[in-house]
Amino acid sequence: MLLEIDLQSEVPIYTQLVNAIVEGIARKRLLPGDALPSVRGLASDLGINLHTVNKAYQILKQEGYVQINRKQGVVVNPDSMPPADQPYRQRLAEQLRPFIADAICRGLTKEQFDELSRSVFEDMRREENSNVD
Repeated sequence: MLLEIDLQSEVPIYTQLVNAIVEGIARKRLLPGDALPSVRGLASDLGINLHTVNKAYQILKQEGYVQINRKQGVVVNPDSMPPADQPYRQRLAEQLRPFIADAICRGLTKEQFDELSRSVFEDMRREENSNVD
């Protein structure tokens, strides 16, 4: 599993891990039932603290993206992904607010923001569809 972590970023490492794994699932690079590296293995590969990896895995478990068990380790949820229900949509709106505010302050129009959002969404979908063979 190829993960890029920026140790100089202001974004916490565990958040970068969560985001990278969710993106891997969205792009179908990680499929239901796929095993993720062990906490120790991933921490060693990335040169980070194992508690950081454990925190990321626990967040992914709470969000429904992975299952953790003693025999199989951490696996992408083989049953189903979490739904885009009302609580999720509410949380998404809260997370988008700072990005939208920043875009407005920088002079981005609604149309430019919509186009950028659409482009990123389509890029993820395009890769997802190209990985399904």
